[in-house]
Amino acid sequence: MNTLTSPTKHRARFHSLTVTNVERLTDNAIAVSFGLDDDMFEEYAFEPGQHLTLRAEINGQDVRRSYSICRSRADALARRELRVAAARVAGGIMSNWLNDTIKVGDTIEVMTPTGSFTCPTDAQATRHHVAIAGGSGITPVLSLLKSALEEEPNSSATLIFGNRHTASIMFLEELEDLKNAYPARFQLINVLDQEATDVELFSGMLNKERLTAIVDGLIPVPTVDEWYLCGPFPMVEGAQQLLEERGVPTAKIHHELFRVDGQDDPEPVIEIDTSAPPEAIVTVNLDGRTTVVEMPSKAESILAATLRARPDAPYACKGGVCGTCRARLVEGEVTMTRNYALEPEEIAAGIVLACQAHPVTEKVVLDYDA
Repeated sequence: MNTLTSPTKHRARFHSLTVTNVERLTDNAIAVSFGLDDDMFEEYAFEPGQHLTLRAEINGQDVRRSYSICRSRADALARRELRVAAARVAGGIMSNWLNDTIKVGDTIEVMTPTGSFTCPTDAQATRHHVAIAGGSGITPVLSLLKSALEEEPNSSATLIFGNRHTASIMFLEELEDLKNAYPARFQLINVLDQEATDVELFSGMLNKERLTAIVDGLIPVPTVDEWYLCGPFPMVEGAQQLLEERGVPTAKIHHELFRVDGQDDPEPVIEIDTSAPPEAIVTVNLDGRTTVVEMPSKAESILAATLRARPDAPYACKGGVCGTCRARLVEGEVTMTRNYALEPEEIAAGIVLACQAHPVTEKVVLDYDA
């Protein structure tokens, strides 16, 4: 029997999938579904909260971007498809291409699920799951909360969802249906910053001050077992600060950023003379094969250098946000320019982002397979 509930650990890889449905969610956002043949079910088994990396050639450029799976596991199995959603972003190459071009019947390269914005479900648990989402941050949260409600019959869920106005709310009808399906177990709080609501508390920017008022007034912190934060950096940062001030343990706070300033800025151009003597030598273990990469400049990222020798090295955003290029540092020392994907415990365990990692020592060993 096919199942999407027990993913087997393997390195992410691309497969060509066919678009089976395109849904217009708002004027500036669509949902795209991909069909799964029987032999693809195991490959695309996922944990709620994980994402898919899409790859396409757009205007002669190889573009990769990550989009969260926005179906519960039960929905994915019943429909035999996965679904992601993409909101337009100013200057966003992939998001605008998807909104303007993609259609049913098209094929696109889709990486198998990755990401650590997850929390295992437990059919025997009685938990309160609370999510704070902003805009397109609803996509992984929809999968997380719906899966929790379906797979934990004794648990409840609350969603605090910030948007500009009603017309911009992604998955509004599905969220209302979820509320109707679980009236005693699911609470939906919509907060609009450009539209008046019946409750003054829910009108305005979903910043730390408003979150504090909502949480203190409506959601007793001790009743919450798991917190999920997803959206723009200022919102997630404010929510983290609030929860830390309320004494919530870090292990109960799961977060993912959808956008950070400069994420889509062009990568800095670094002139590399490949004939120059190496400043560092990086040994990469990938798919059971070891490759030695000579780096003429430590100013270059390890990922950029690795791709010259191993074009199959995994990556997506190259901005330190998606975490697709994570690997374990086995030997040596590196510094990361920025990191929005790894938790402190992952860094402590030696995990680094290859797209942001630069050698400090002359010898570095990275293991993608660990």
